[in-house]
Amino acid sequence: MTDDTIRRRRSTPTSSEVAERAGVSRTTVSFVLNDVRSMNISEATRQKVLQAAAELGYEPNAAARSLAGGGTGTIAVLIPRSDHLHVDSFLPRLLSAVNDRCHRYGYKVLLEAADDLGKAPGAFVNLVRSKRVDGLVIANMRSAERPFVQQLKQQGFPVVVVGNGLEPFYGRASAADDTVTAHRLTRHLIEGGHRHIAHLAYASADYENVAQRLAGYRRALQEAGIAPDPALLAHADISAHSGYLAMQRLLERQVGFTALFAGNDTVAFGAMRALVEAGRRIPEDVAVVGYDDIPLAPFACPPLTTMRVDPLTQGQEAVDILRAQLGGEPYQRSEAAYETEFILRESCGAVKRG
Repeated sequence: MTDDTIRRRRSTPTSSEVAERAGVSRTTVSFVLNDVRSMNISEATRQKVLQAAAELGYEPNAAARSLAGGGTGTIAVLIPRSDHLHVDSFLPRLLSAVNDRCHRYGYKVLLEAADDLGKAPGAFVNLVRSKRVDGLVIANMRSAERPFVQQLKQQGFPVVVVGNGLEPFYGRASAADDTVTAHRLTRHLIEGGHRHIAHLAYASADYENVAQRLAGYRRALQEAGIAPDPALLAHADISAHSGYLAMQRLLERQVGFTALFAGNDTVAFGAMRALVEAGRRIPEDVAVVGYDDIPLAPFACPPLTTMRVDPLTQGQEAVDILRAQLGGEPYQRSEAAYETEFILRESCGAVKRG
């Protein structure tokens, strides 16, 4: 049986087959069929691709057809609140990577904040219905947005969630499971002899990643025979200042603790300041671990033990997944986007200063 016979029997030819017939790369096929003009593809090559697609009967998915038919060429990035960009250290690096990757592929980037679109969960769906964008990247998703994201996926609209808020599926870019990494950080403190470990979440529990890290923290305690104490849990609100205030609230409860797992490095910085002002030495009185390994983490006083994740690779992968969806192609995940590294520094007491 010839290759052509096999292809004719398939109901859905792929862009890989179009690329093979036209003698070009899949990337070129995607650019031609999505009418991306900024890549300077010659007219002769464009015609070869279009002819090959017509001969094979290749039809892009709904999103790709929209682009080819005069779509916006714009990718939207949805964040919870615009003021997060003023205080968070992780999100701006993620957005930088998304922006650079989009420009590389000829897409424009539209940044939207969910709270600016409307207070009701799922207001971002109206952005999709308005046909202003061809794909959507969601960073720091909240639980209430989950059903609306699943609805978009079921309708075939290209959407990628950065983080592990959804079950693994084609359309999620993430570092390793936050539950697993939070468990590892908490277990490190337990193995250091700590039994009274506070947790400072970086935001409210309706954020998917916050809930996952809280779950990992609790699981590590329970496995060690330690009952999680609600009095040792407080929630910050993204910024270092909110971490400072949340730690003050913890201290006011006068519940003893010898270790702290901060939900991210930014709030850890604020918490460490509050601890020092209260006369607590780090790590002698309170061992501290954070999460993310932001560029300032090695310069904390003392340097911060944390879990390193890579927002640059995550942002790049998010756009690559969207691009694959727009072209109706499967996506081979990058293992680098899932890699984490435990970074041991002085703040947890396992490394001597100097």
